[in-house]
Amino acid sequence: MERYIGKSVMKGIAIGRIFLYKKRDYQVTDQKVSDPAAEKECLLAAVERAKEQLTRLYEDAMRNVGEDHAAIFDIHRMLLEDEDYLDAAAGEIESGFNAVYAVDRAGTQFAELFAAMDDEYMRGRAADIRDISQRVIRILLDLPEEDICSDEPVVLLAEDLTPSETVKLDKSKILGFVTVKGSANSHTAILARSMNLPALVGVDIPLADELHGKSCVVDGFEGVFLVEPEDGELSRMVVRKNQWVADLEALEKLKGQDNVTKSGKRIDIFANIGNVEDADAACAADAGGIGLFRSEFLYLGRDTFPSEEEQYESYKAVLEKMEGKKVVIRTMDIGADKKVDYFGLEPEENPALGYRAIRICLDREEIFITQLRALYRAAAHGKLAIMFPMIISVEEVERIKQIVDMVRKDLVSEGKPVGDAELGIMIETPAAAVISDKLAKEVDFFSIGTNDLTQYTLAVDRQNQKLEGICDTHHEALLRLIEMTVKNAHEAGIWVGICGELGADTALTEWFLKIGVDELSVAASAVLKVRGAVRALP
Repeated sequence: MERYIGKSVMKGIAIGRIFLYKKRDYQVTDQKVSDPAAEKECLLAAVERAKEQLTRLYEDAMRNVGEDHAAIFDIHRMLLEDEDYLDAAAGEIESGFNAVYAVDRAGTQFAELFAAMDDEYMRGRAADIRDISQRVIRILLDLPEEDICSDEPVVLLAEDLTPSETVKLDKSKILGFVTVKGSANSHTAILARSMNLPALVGVDIPLADELHGKSCVVDGFEGVFLVEPEDGELSRMVVRKNQWVADLEALEKLKGQDNVTKSGKRIDIFANIGNVEDADAACAADAGGIGLFRSEFLYLGRDTFPSEEEQYESYKAVLEKMEGKKVVIRTMDIGADKKVDYFGLEPEENPALGYRAIRICLDREEIFITQLRALYRAAAHGKLAIMFPMIISVEEVERIKQIVDMVRKDLVSEGKPVGDAELGIMIETPAAAVISDKLAKEVDFFSIGTNDLTQYTLAVDRQNQKLEGICDTHHEALLRLIEMTVKNAHEAGIWVGICGELGADTALTEWFLKIGVDELSVAASAVLKVRGAVRALP
């Protein structure tokens, strides 16, 4: 038996055989070509196909791991559209080299350039350059995409997994994950948590070919990976796995139960969704409603703006699926790392602080008005609440309400059925939290977006592995802002929810109840876990 230690990113026990996941090697040669023009055409065609793949991967990621982590594919798409990168590859072709060699050379040069930069974020783009270059090369070489070739579910062992690899894997064939590299915020970790699969990262194990097919155990509770465990150890792990499975089955029995503590304190537990189909998962998880419906999916993976009718049908479908339960729909949060070509957004040096979300809506009102018309028409089919992202001022809210009033009046004058909707804002900027006493007088509810609020409060990029140690989601400054927001909301007589990842952090569940949070909105897979945590409280 061999024993290896790693960092647990998802608790649980997986027992099975190892599937050693390695990329197929390919050969890059500096082959000369006689027709550079034709080779350029091959390059451009491969780039377009790569962009199509990235669009599909984004949509898959939205369903599997949520918008924050799907955004990496938009970054990859943007990099594939970078003129300097494409010109570098084209230059190699003009020098007489084939497209595969040209892309490999351009990718290497740009990756080295980014890796040498002082800025940590820019250094992180080196891996993205390598990833997109490999994608284009594999298309040029007509290589099939990697997958798990196994008749039975396996434990996936790899050096690391790129975002595209994690999203396209056949999830029904995976028992757990083990990687040599990675962190708690890696794409492997995120996928494992979303699928509720045991996972370890940072496991120092030589990836020898003979490991493939060997029996193993992933202990996500202790952070241990066992290869060919002895009979006694295997028996002990089987007992622990059975207990873990029993605990999961116990959570299933919480369906139909109320979210109430032993002393009778109650809280709503809703689900976050990214598209119409996700509403089915929310219903299956017995969520009390939808606390965050990300409307961006309607704008992504297409070449033109979605029409009012398209949006209306999607919103209506979710409201009808939820059968009278509250559905909170966030207006589109395009911009930053969610680039859409037909919006015509210019590149920005600091997109996280740039032209995005409500800033686009208030600047290009025709886009906003189309979405609001669809929302208010859909409101006639259920219990709708609308919330607006990236708010920083009272003036923004006042302008939003003026536009909303105009839209409703226009719809009524046209004789279209119109429903009522609560109006709320996301508290995801420190500015909004600090003036939440004033903002609370303007709206019906707050929803605290803890992902962005953490990042902006700590001035820490949550995706940067080197900053993982200081990205403290329990930081006192963050918790003070949350508590202040809740207090100001209640003093104004409005309700307040949490829709970021912290909502599923059961280490904070008791504290959320203590400060008076009214609603927690989490991934559908976490609804019952959070309900169990609430019901276990005194």
